[in-house]
Amino acid sequence: MSTTVTSPDGTAIACTRTGDGPALILVDGAMCYRGAGPMDALAELLQGDFTVYTYDRRGRGESTDTLPYAVEREIEDLVALIDAAGGHARVYAMSSGSALALATAAVTPGIERLALYEPPYIAEAGLQERADQYSAELASATTRADAVAAFLSYVGVPEPAVAGMRAGPGWDRLEAIAPTLAYDNALMAGSRVPRELTATIAVPVLVLTGGASPPFLAAAGQAVADALPDGTRTTLEGQTHDVDAPALAPVLRSFFLG
Repeated sequence: MSTTVTSPDGTAIACTRTGDGPALILVDGAMCYRGAGPMDALAELLQGDFTVYTYDRRGRGESTDTLPYAVEREIEDLVALIDAAGGHARVYAMSSGSALALATAAVTPGIERLALYEPPYIAEAGLQERADQYSAELASATTRADAVAAFLSYVGVPEPAVAGMRAGPGWDRLEAIAPTLAYDNALMAGSRVPRELTATIAVPVLVLTGGASPPFLAAAGQAVADALPDGTRTTLEGQTHDVDAPALAPVLRSFFLG
C-alpha cells in the first residue's frame, strides 16, 4: 500500500508498506528511491516476516522537498516514518543512507535494531583527500549534470562510461534528484565516523560489507562497528557495493528477528 507521511516541516514523504510482522524501514543511499534502487527487491524478500516500509527520501521520487535543507529535517522524516509504523521499527540502511540511520538512532528510542551496508566513511581508510575533492567538485558544480558526473566519478565510474550515461535514457532521472547529492554529502560530514554520535547508540548494530568490494569499504565498515557500543561487522562473501538482495535478505532476517 502506498501512502504519504508528513514530516514536521510539512514535507510529504511518499512510502510503500508491504507484508506483515515487526516494522522494518529500508533507507536508500544516494541517487536511489522506490522503483529506482535496490530496496524494492529486498522488500519483496522480507515481507513474509516483516511489515516493510520503503520510502522516497525528501527531494526524490514522489516525495516533496522543503528548503533550505538541514540534516535535522531529514532525521525528522525518518522519525515520522517510525511513528507511522507504530513508534518502533528495525532499520536497514544502504551506503550513505547509513549516516542518516545512525544520526536518527542517536536521537530516538524508536529504532530497535539497526543494520548498515557499507557505510562509505572512506576517510577512515586514508582517503580523506578523495572525499574532500568530491565535496569541492559537488559544491562547485554549476549544473545538475555536473553534480551527477562528479558523484559517478567519485564512486568509480570511468569517464567514458559517464559520457555514455549522459546520452542514455536514464540521465534525466539522475539529474532530477541531483540536488539531493548535497544532502547525502552533508550527512556524511567529511566521510569520517561521527564517534561522539555513535557512542550514544545503545541498540545492536550490524555492519555488513561485501567480500568483493574494495578494501577501503571494509575498513570503513570496521571503523563504524568499532565506534558503536554494540556493533559487529559481517562480510558477505562474493558481494560488491551492489549487493544482491537474495544474499542480503537471510542475514537481515536472522539479525532483525534476533
